[in-house]
Amino acid sequence: MKNRLAIIAPLLLAPVLLAAAPPSPDARLRAIVAPVSAQHLRADIASLVSFGTRHTLSSQTDPKRGIGAALNWGEAEFQRTSAACGGCLVTARPSTTVQGTRVPTPTRLTDIIAIQRGTERPNDVVIIQGHIDSRVTDILNATDDAPGANDDGSGSAAVLESARVLSKHKFPGTIVYALLSGEEQGLYGGKLLADYAKAQGWNVVADLNNDIIGNSCGSDGLCDSTHARVLSEGPRSQGQEQLAARTHSLGGENDAPSRNISRFLDSLADRLNIGLDVRQIWRTDRFGRGGDHIPFLEAGFPAARISVAVENYNWQHQDLRTEKGIRYGDTIDHVDFAYLAKMTKLNVAALAAIASAPPPPEPNVEGAVSTDTTITWAPVSGAQGYVIRLRRTDSNQWDSVAAKAIPVWPMGEPRQNMNCIYPVSRAEAAGACGWRVVLPHVRVDDWIFGVSSVSKDGFESPVASAVPGGAFHPYVTPATK
Repeated sequence: MKNRLAIIAPLLLAPVLLAAAPPSPDARLRAIVAPVSAQHLRADIASLVSFGTRHTLSSQTDPKRGIGAALNWGEAEFQRTSAACGGCLVTARPSTTVQGTRVPTPTRLTDIIAIQRGTERPNDVVIIQGHIDSRVTDILNATDDAPGANDDGSGSAAVLESARVLSKHKFPGTIVYALLSGEEQGLYGGKLLADYAKAQGWNVVADLNNDIIGNSCGSDGLCDSTHARVLSEGPRSQGQEQLAARTHSLGGENDAPSRNISRFLDSLADRLNIGLDVRQIWRTDRFGRGGDHIPFLEAGFPAARISVAVENYNWQHQDLRTEKGIRYGDTIDHVDFAYLAKMTKLNVAALAAIASAPPPPEPNVEGAVSTDTTITWAPVSGAQGYVIRLRRTDSNQWDSVAAKAIPVWPMGEPRQNMNCIYPVSRAEAAGACGWRVVLPHVRVDDWIFGVSSVSKDGFESPVASAVPGGAFHPYVTPATK
């Protein structure tokens, strides 16, 4: 959805000397995404298709065919990228054994990940992922050719190309590039990586699940190469039972961290003019279906699914065949590489922006039976400013017509290793534990409030809503927090 109100950028530092201003954050992002190559994406998908099948139950030892060969190739591509940047990526192979309805015998499951450590906040993590496994009509058929060019060779190629492009830059936060197995058999690879992230103690700011991002024409003949769908949950699923009563009372049905990632991606696509507009789909996934971002949501990590504007069901989960003049099967000739390049640019921009910005704060709001509203939050490491955002309760976007953005910036000398933060409106410091901002004549009943963090060079985090469950870290009940 195109912005209808210009976002008010935070004033960070007043210029002292007359000098050329540094590039704006958006200008830097445009330069970062420019090298994304449709040719690289085509070559990656061709390599993935060449393994015949990448079914999770296929061979793990054949050097040329099956899931094992594909995983080894993906790891080698990450290592090649790392060699080109002087060892800036660390690869890992999280593994486990799974068994279930679609995995009839115990099977070794492996994800391939590459970690680009942040220079300042290595524990703050943004993840891009795609599933490398493929399938045909019979979910247990691990022998027939399953090219998986779009589902999900396209997402896997975007992961590899993102690593190539972003490894040439350094970021304060960490970026993780992930090729997942077992999605078609039950979202096993997503759960494996979510468990791995939890075991590593990562603060996952966002998980971007790219699944089916490369075709622009649907099975009904409708074509759309100018939109991406971003699917996100409304009230957060993790902790929902404990949060339900407060959500009913105070709101939050449309303000889970996942929903704010969706808004962030929408605004980013509009500002960068990459020829792609985000269509926000306010469901956790497509109707009655699922993807590898769901295990992250269940673990309490913010996550959203990025997918094509229109799916083609003739090319998805199908045996290779022709019936009544219709070709079935997920082959490379169905991929729109110019469109896939735009989808990859959206991911690259989002990864760079989130890794450059501090994590979102954890705001709280008060104001019952008052003509003023009070917002409080704890200072965020690396934040040099904040933006308080408001939107009417019936408005869907922070930057819609009814929205207001209040920039908050540092003034004065640091106190207790933090900046003294003062907003445009009346405010007072709440001591070392956080900040308290009073918005005069703003009735809490009529608005949804949120706060984002801003880095010293102007990169703004996604907004965290001041609602029950709006914080970007996993929900913990107050008794054990």
